[in-house]
Amino acid sequence: MPNRNDAVLDFLLTRRSRPAKTLSAPAPDKDTLLKMLTAAARTPDHGKLEPWRFIVLGQETLTDLASDVEKRARALGYDEAGVEKACKPFWDGPLAVAVIETQKPSEKIPAIEQTYSTGAACLALLNAALAMGWGANWLSGWISHDRDFVTSALGLRESERVAGFIYIGTETSKPPERPRPNLSDIVSWR
Repeated sequence: MPNRNDAVLDFLLTRRSRPAKTLSAPAPDKDTLLKMLTAAARTPDHGKLEPWRFIVLGQETLTDLASDVEKRARALGYDEAGVEKACKPFWDGPLAVAVIETQKPSEKIPAIEQTYSTGAACLALLNAALAMGWGANWLSGWISHDRDFVTSALGLRESERVAGFIYIGTETSKPPERPRPNLSDIVSWR
């Protein structure tokens, strides 16, 4: 009989991201955040390539980035609603971690597996924040894939890309439960 960890299983069965717009200060301190990042770095990683890295973005940096997002959105011709939607998480967020996919050359490990590992690091960070009692949300959006923005504002190399921004803070309201997948629609047995 396997050794069960019912507390972890219950957490996974009931976990719920918190909308970024409901997160406020205070954000976790450095020691707390380091514990979350340690958990995220334990993600499955075929070949031990570490095809990801983390950029911690404090509230002041997020405010500065909001200005960069606004300029880029306007340069691309977004209307006012589009500009505001792109900027809002940066304006409002008390803290975010940009999870950066950084592919490593490997004859053994395909690029797609490195992408999957990076996504797993995003989820591990999100779950670590939630498990520690913080509100957290994983966002991306067009700005995370805009090469000009990520190069100039975040300093990413050509070979890197943003897998997501994990916003972390104090939740101001508990979100309602949302519909979940019907397992009979997504599971097949053979």
